[in-house]
Amino acid sequence: MRTGKVKVLVIEDNPGDTYLIRAGLALGEIPKDLAFVGDGEAALEYLACRGRYGDAARPDLIILDLNLPKIDGRAVLETIKHSPQLRHIPVVVLSTSTSDRDIESSYDNHANCYLSKPADLDKYLDVVSAIESFWLQCVALPPLSSIR
Repeated sequence: MRTGKVKVLVIEDNPGDTYLIRAGLALGEIPKDLAFVGDGEAALEYLACRGRYGDAARPDLIILDLNLPKIDGRAVLETIKHSPQLRHIPVVVLSTSTSDRDIESSYDNHANCYLSKPADLDKYLDVVSAIESFWLQCVALPPLSSIR
């Protein structure tokens, strides 16, 4: 059983989307620590606890945008899911893309789910709420000891 706050890493470069994700997760009842990085290079540094992220906590859940600067979200997903230390962390892809190619590629690289960002504000907050409800309340996440 997990005690304490759930750690969520949000990898998103758009400040508006970052704001909506933060606001949507703040509405939930689950105590959580949120960390935000704005590009793929920073995401990989965070996950490797390198550089300015030397003290970063291993996330329990990752919310990942595909279209990121520096290192694309697709490459970040592939790196996460090919790493024995990281592959157990659920990755929720949250992207503006509705491309069948992006969806198929994400699942080929073992994304745990793929959600499209709604253009409507209320629907966007509903999607973020659904992420919290499903991934933080319904799903049994692996114990931290199994992913260290």
